[in-house]
Amino acid sequence: MKATTRTVSCLAVLCGSEAWSVISGPVPSSRLVVQGCYAERTHLLVSSTTASEASIAGENGLGLPICDYQQVAIPTSQAGQPPRQDISVEDLTPIVNERLQKSGMKQGVVNVISRHTTTSITINERESRLARDIADYFLRICPADERAEPSKAQQGVRYQHNDIDQRPESEEEAQRCRENGWDIDNPKQLEAWRAQEPINAHSHLISMMLGSSESIPVADGKLVIGQWQSVLLVDLDGPRDRTVGIQFMGYK
Repeated sequence: MKATTRTVSCLAVLCGSEAWSVISGPVPSSRLVVQGCYAERTHLLVSSTTASEASIAGENGLGLPICDYQQVAIPTSQAGQPPRQDISVEDLTPIVNERLQKSGMKQGVVNVISRHTTTSITINERESRLARDIADYFLRICPADERAEPSKAQQGVRYQHNDIDQRPESEEEAQRCRENGWDIDNPKQLEAWRAQEPINAHSHLISMMLGSSESIPVADGKLVIGQWQSVLLVDLDGPRDRTVGIQFMGYK
């Protein structure tokens, strides 16, 4: 049990935000090097575990530890159409399966996370009529602002987030704009930032209801999901090309 605890700690160090500073030093030759990637594969990080720990893992039918994060582009299936606060569903299952096979992980868990505030990750059936039901249902619960794209707008519905002319409201929010490349202290830049902001408060709210991530078990190199289940990206403010984060944690 003690060796297992150290192995889990090794994975945590490898995946942590301070991983590079913690393990950038020389690795003793008496230790077995385990490789993994972090932050869009821009840094190759190494961690270590003792030979005895690797032996114990082997006796338990487990291979070498793996902790691998990847950022993956998800092109919209509605290419060529302008964003219109539309709700659409993209099936991530083939992409996750392909990346899983390439990772070599046999036992563990795959974490899939949305990298946007107006997309969600969920597990359900991938079926076109159900996808339309999803859009209809959530737009009844959380209708679009009357200032939104005309085909979605609902008269009498207004959200504070969509009062673009009053944003940013605080210095903290202003600083966030600056950190994302907008010189909003310049009146022209401020106007340009406001002009590109979509009327999409309802998309944010639906995203909170659906959730931003899923964790899927992996056994014998395969996702543990049901026959009719798929890993889905729900785009709530599209159609747009999106990205997701996929992290593999477990054993080869």
